[in-house]
Amino acid sequence: MAKQTSSRSRSVRGSRTGRPIMVLLDLLGRRWSLRILWELRDAPLTSRALRTACGEASPTVLQARLNDLREAGLVELGEAGGYGLTALGRELCETFMPLHRFAERWRSKSRA
Repeated sequence: MAKQTSSRSRSVRGSRTGRPIMVLLDLLGRRWSLRILWELRDAPLTSRALRTACGEASPTVLQARLNDLREAGLVELGEAGGYGLTALGRELCETFMPLHRFAERWRSKSRA
C-alpha cells in the first residue's frame, strides 16, 4: 500500500517527502533568501534600503524572495512599510549565529 502524505506536506526540489527540514533548506537555498534574512537581522528595512543592502539583486527577484519569506512566516511587512523579521524569522537568524562564528574562524584559518 502506498504511503499517504499529509495534506500539509509540500513538494520541494530534491525531496518527495516534503519533510520540514527539506522545505526550509529549499527556501533558504533560493537565490537571495539568506541574504535578505541576514540584512534584516538587526532592524527592519524599506524596500529601497533592502535593495541597496543586497546590491546585485534585481527588484523582481528580491520581491519574489520577500513574498516567499513572508508566506513562510519569516518576514513581515511593517506598518511603516519596511520589511522586518517575524519572531520566527529572528529565531531562525539566531540559529545561524553559531554557524556564522564558525565560518569566520574557518575563513581566518584557511587563509593562514
